[in-house]
Amino acid sequence: MKILKSINIIRRNLMHRLTKNVGNSTLNKKGNPISKTEIKRVLISRPNARLGNLLLITPLLEEVINTFPGCKIDLFVKGNLAPILFENYDNVNKIIQLPRKPFKNLLQYIKVWISLRKKQYDIAINVDKNSSSGRLSVKFSNSKFKFFGDPTTEDIQLKYNDYAHIAKYPVYNFRSYLSAINIAPNNTPIGALNLKLSSSEIIEGKKTLTNLVNNDKKTLCIYTYATGDKCYSELWWGKFYKRLKTKYPNHNIIEILPIENVSQIGFKATHFYSKDIRKIGALIANTEAFIGADCGIMHLASSVQTSTIGLFSISEQKKYEPYYNNSIAINTNKTSILQSIKIITYMISHNLSLRVTTTSTIIALY
Repeated sequence: MKILKSINIIRRNLMHRLTKNVGNSTLNKKGNPISKTEIKRVLISRPNARLGNLLLITPLLEEVINTFPGCKIDLFVKGNLAPILFENYDNVNKIIQLPRKPFKNLLQYIKVWISLRKKQYDIAINVDKNSSSGRLSVKFSNSKFKFFGDPTTEDIQLKYNDYAHIAKYPVYNFRSYLSAINIAPNNTPIGALNLKLSSSEIIEGKKTLTNLVNNDKKTLCIYTYATGDKCYSELWWGKFYKRLKTKYPNHNIIEILPIENVSQIGFKATHFYSKDIRKIGALIANTEAFIGADCGIMHLASSVQTSTIGLFSISEQKKYEPYYNNSIAINTNKTSILQSIKIITYMISHNLSLRVTTTSTIIALY
């Protein structure tokens, strides 16, 4: 497994070096202002199959919808998750799906790329400037305007203190591109991740939660799994869960189980298992707070507007941390379990969305 992972890293680095200079974003050569109503057909490219990476494009998706009301959007993605995640986005017209494993479905893989060329777009947008396939897909598309995801000015990274976030820099870069092609961009705060649960889904999530806990107490939700080195040990989670139960004796604590159906706390908490992402999201939406390591389910919790505590030990916190909805990230390399519980307690009992603070400040005050 480590050999395959190493090969994949080498492959990605090679492809990035080969494609980093692919394409120059198309500019408005006439220099005349463009009416937003002229942009009716949009391609957004994020050829990635991971839950988190797909949810992280929703702020850009909302940005495009708000900028070009009534536009029809095609999504160029990988795998089978996107139709589920974006089913309540009315502006999404078609989802163009690359097979998750291209070499096992080579003919289908080629057909999808060919289909990309057949449709005319007003603008094609690559979400992640570091995505080789994303850059190539925009280059290959039949579009009047092509945006490859690169910033149009060098100082944009200094202009925004949250530019490093993977859900935000595509929006900032896209806004700068719009200015370059004489389209007035939005200047509103960047939106949250959004699964767009329906009211009926949230009601069903409430019923599911009630059936699990069988009481009207507030509920904390934990997710003890994560991929690779991001997954905390059973020893760590055992200590954390014990502390959490002691601090919150009058709360329900439920554990969302991963598709692997494993638990780092030995299934000691009331647990929920489902392969249905929207049902999992609806359940989390009815809890007071979610606690888990940086992973797709953490981003799912953030996308249903539940207060999210992200635990970080390996991945880049500024790039992936949850934001909005009273959320916070904790670097567990610098924060003990006891300190983490203090931070969580403070976060839940105070509306941090109305104040600027840090985990170190909380520890000092609490």
